[in-house]
Amino acid sequence: MAETSKSYGLIAEFETPADTMHAAERVRDAGYQKWDVFSPFPIHGMDKAMGMKNSKVGWFSFLGGATGYTTGMLMIWFMNAIDYPLVVGGKPMFSPFGAFPVAYEMTILLGAFGAILGMMFLNRLPRLHHPLLKHGRFSLVTHDRFFVVIETSDPKYSELEIRKLLEAAGSKRIEVVEE
Repeated sequence: MAETSKSYGLIAEFETPADTMHAAERVRDAGYQKWDVFSPFPIHGMDKAMGMKNSKVGWFSFLGGATGYTTGMLMIWFMNAIDYPLVVGGKPMFSPFGAFPVAYEMTILLGAFGAILGMMFLNRLPRLHHPLLKHGRFSLVTHDRFFVVIETSDPKYSELEIRKLLEAAGSKRIEVVEE
């Protein structure tokens, strides 16, 4: 019995960064939402060409840092004022000046964890399988080729329309990627 494979999307191959940038602008202008560009090196201006907004990872880092600062201050306050109060030279049980080094280090630690975990969450990692890794020509992305991939899960997905769009953008090779 033959297995029917589900289509992941269409992959279009380009030879130059300029062609890829032009294709990305056309795909963006066509209103596609679930698509990506793959290249062997960063292409200056590609974020703008793809219509990408600022990353949300900074918010995860900020929340982690704020949590770390608050946790550090509360931890020192609890230890000095409640858990083990010790009067030394008539000083107060809690002073933010004495707690600052601990709160500062907790800010850095939890801010870094927030950035890493936020990046992993937003990128849906760890991803143990990706259909593009099985595609034969996709390995050229590490050498000298550029690819634009439009997923079948996109609301506007129509194989015929996408083929026309990518051919008009200059792609010489357009193939279906199977799951």
